[in-house]
Amino acid sequence: MNRLRYFAVTTAICLGTFMATLDISIVNVALPAIQHDLDAPMVSLQWLIDAYALCLSALILSAGPLSDRYGRKKMWLAGVLIFTLGSLLCALADTLPLLLSGRVVQGIAAALLIPGALSLITHTFADNQQRIRVIGIWSSVSALSLITGPILGGVLVHTTGWEGIFLINIPVGIITFLLGQYGIRESADPEKAAFDPAGQLLSIAALGCVTYGLTEAGIHGWLHPLTLLTVTGGIIFLLLFLYTENRVAKPLLPLTDFRRREYLHYNLASFVIGFAAYTNVFFIALFLQKAQGWNALEAGWRMSPEFIAMALFAFSFGRIARKLSIRLILGTGLLLTAAACGLMTLLTPYTPYPLTGLMLFMLGTGMGLSIPATGALIMHAADPARSGVASATLNMMRQTGMTLGVALLGTLMIQRAVSIAQHRQLPSAEQLITGAQSGELTAAVQNTVYEAFAGGFNLAMAGAALSAVWVFVLIFYPRRRKMPQENGKITL
Repeated sequence: MNRLRYFAVTTAICLGTFMATLDISIVNVALPAIQHDLDAPMVSLQWLIDAYALCLSALILSAGPLSDRYGRKKMWLAGVLIFTLGSLLCALADTLPLLLSGRVVQGIAAALLIPGALSLITHTFADNQQRIRVIGIWSSVSALSLITGPILGGVLVHTTGWEGIFLINIPVGIITFLLGQYGIRESADPEKAAFDPAGQLLSIAALGCVTYGLTEAGIHGWLHPLTLLTVTGGIIFLLLFLYTENRVAKPLLPLTDFRRREYLHYNLASFVIGFAAYTNVFFIALFLQKAQGWNALEAGWRMSPEFIAMALFAFSFGRIARKLSIRLILGTGLLLTAAACGLMTLLTPYTPYPLTGLMLFMLGTGMGLSIPATGALIMHAADPARSGVASATLNMMRQTGMTLGVALLGTLMIQRAVSIAQHRQLPSAEQLITGAQSGELTAAVQNTVYEAFAGGFNLAMAGAALSAVWVFVLIFYPRRRKMPQENGKITL
C-alpha cells in the first residue's frame, strides 16, 4: 500500500469514528442553549442524548452483517453520508421534534460507522504490524473523541451557538467521504454473512429495551415501574434472541464463537473497559465539579493528563506491540486501570491536584494500552469473513458496559452520597445531592456536600476497580488445561 492511500484510509476511518463517538458526549454542554432557543423543557431535552445512544446501542449488532453481506466500503460510506445529512438536519432544526429526528438519523448512521471501522482495518491492512499500529491510532481517536466532546462542545457553543456542534460534522463528513471513496477498497463475504431477520429484530428489541431501561434507572431508580418493565422485557427478548441464534443456519451472533475461551474473555474485557474506564469520563468530571468545586471548563482541563496519556500510549501501540505480546499489553492496561480506579477511592475534596493528575495519567495509560489491545485480539480471534459481526460485537459489549456502568455505578454513587449527607444530619440532604446546588450555601454545608459527593465517587471507583481485577484474573489465571497452538498469528 502506498503512503497516500495509507494516509487516506487511516484518516477516513479515524474521522468517521471521531464524528460518531464525539456526538455521544458533545451535546450535553449544549442543552441549556438549546433549551433557551427552542423553549423546550429540560426533561424533553434529555432525549437528545438518549435518542442517539438508544439507536446506536440497539442497531450496532445488526449493522455488522450488513457490511459483510453488501460490502464493507459501501455500508461504511453510507453511514458517513447519512450521519452528515443527520447533522445538517440537526443544525437547521428550529423545533425540538425536528432536532430529535436529526439525532435519530445520526444514531442510525453511527451504528454503521463505529463497528464498520475495525472491519475495514482488518481487511485493508494485511500486515499484522501495520494493522496493529492502525488499530492503536483508531482506538485513541475513538476514546479521545468521547472524552473531549464536552470541552469541544463548550468552545463551539460559546463561539458559534449550539448549531456549531452539528455544523462541524458537515465539512468533516465531506472530507471523510472523499478520503474513504479514494482509499478504501471494497470487500464482502456474502456467502458467509449472517442471514437472520428474526435475530436482527430480536437483537434490536433486546438491546433497545435494556439500554432504555438502564437509562431510566439512572434517572428514576431501579425500582421504577418503567425501569423494571423495560429491563425485564429486554431480558426476555435477549433469551428469545439466544434461542433463535442456536437454530438458524447463518446467525447474527454465532454463539459457537463464544465457546472459544479467548474470544469470550476478550469480549468480556471490552465490556469491562466500557464499564470501568469509559464511565470514568463522566464520574471524574462529576467529582471535580461536585466534590472539589471546579466549573465545567476547569474540570475539563484538569482531566487533560488522562487524555495525554491515552493518546501517547494508544498512538505508540504499534511500536509497543513489536516488543511485547498483545496479551501482556492488555494485562498491563487492565492492571493500570484497576490500580488507578483503586487509588481514586482515596480521593477527597482536599486532595492536591498533582496527586489527582497522576491518577488520571495512570488511568489514561491503562486505557491507551487496553483498548487497542482488546480490539486487536478480538479481530485476530475472529473469522475474517465475519469481521463485521466481530467488530459489532466488540463495540456492542463496550457500549453496553458503559451504559450499565453509568446506571449502576451512578446509582451507587448518588445513594452513598445521600447516605453520608443524611448521616451528618445535613438538611434537605437528598435535594442538595441530586438537585442543583445553590450558591447561598454556608461554607460548612458546602464542605459537607463536597465530602458526601467524594464518598459516593469513592464507592463507584471501588466497583470499577473490582470489575477490572475480575476480568484480569479471568483472562490470565484460567483453569489449567492444554491449549491449542496456532502458528503464524499475533503473539499472544
